[in-house]
Amino acid sequence: MTDKSTHANPSKNRTPRHRAREFALQGLYQWLLNNEDAKTVVNHIRAAHGFDKADAEHFTTLLYGTIKESEALRETFATLVDRGVAELSPIEHAVLLIGAFELKNNLEIPYRVVINEAVELTKSFGGIDGHKYVNGVLDKLAGKMRPEEVENDKKR
Repeated sequence: MTDKSTHANPSKNRTPRHRAREFALQGLYQWLLNNEDAKTVVNHIRAAHGFDKADAEHFTTLLYGTIKESEALRETFATLVDRGVAELSPIEHAVLLIGAFELKNNLEIPYRVVINEAVELTKSFGGIDGHKYVNGVLDKLAGKMRPEEVENDKKR
């Protein structure tokens, strides 16, 4: 997996939290493909160039939490995808796990921010139209996981 985000738009202001999500995505990608334990993945990612600019606490929470809750998180979006979860690209799979985790566990982050961050990750690392797919799935998932917030947002 190459980090296209640094080449796609070098002037883009990437916040420490966004960088944490990028590194969590890379870690989940490694975990999904190599089936390595979380600690090995975390140690590898923490040694990566540029990690010092990431929100390390959010990265750790995202990576460990997503791996720990991966089975339950998959169940939350399995009925919303048009194929089996195992058939998703590793990037889409990892981004959906991150998005589902944040929707469930980070209620202080508005659902629209969760979706936007997931879309940006998919644009940077995924296939051509993967971001549209992730957007659609997470939009439906937000309606299921945060119905009041979504409804209040629609009323504005």
